[in-house]
Amino acid sequence: MKEHKNITAKGGQPLTLQGEIIEVGMQAPDFEAYDNNFKQVRLSDFNGKKRVISIFPSIDTPVCASQTRTFNKKAASLDDDTVVISISKDLPFALGRFCAAEGIDRNYTLSDFRGDFGPKYGFLIKEMGLLGRGVIVVDKNGKVAYVEYLDDITKEPDYDKAIAALKSL
Repeated sequence: MKEHKNITAKGGQPLTLQGEIIEVGMQAPDFEAYDNNFKQVRLSDFNGKKRVISIFPSIDTPVCASQTRTFNKKAASLDDDTVVISISKDLPFALGRFCAAEGIDRNYTLSDFRGDFGPKYGFLIKEMGLLGRGVIVVDKNGKVAYVEYLDDITKEPDYDKAIAALKSL
């Protein structure tokens, strides 16, 4: 598996991302993950819709929780042909618990605990076995329109840039 250094860190400590790095203009690879009921979901299940993929390490951290809440709020103002997907290595139980407690009802939370998102999108952190932090916007035809790999997983993504990229589609 390919390894990439100097892309992300945790509190200044460098981390290694594994997998294929995604770039604007690429066709978004299909992946499989699991919803809060352990049902297998694929990116292709949302074909024909614009997709915002919000990636984070663990829902049980303040930054990840904030990222999920923020995209849930932003999703309320998006049109019906847009879907927000939040994905981490958390178990579906943990994601379901968080969504129920926080009223997350505008985005799909998916677990990559047995999926293949991390390596297909270059977000798998070698040192932690978790996903890095970032955002990917995919158009209705499956083409990547925006990519952000956070330089430090303790920071939140640039929500405004991601939404602007989405609205430009």
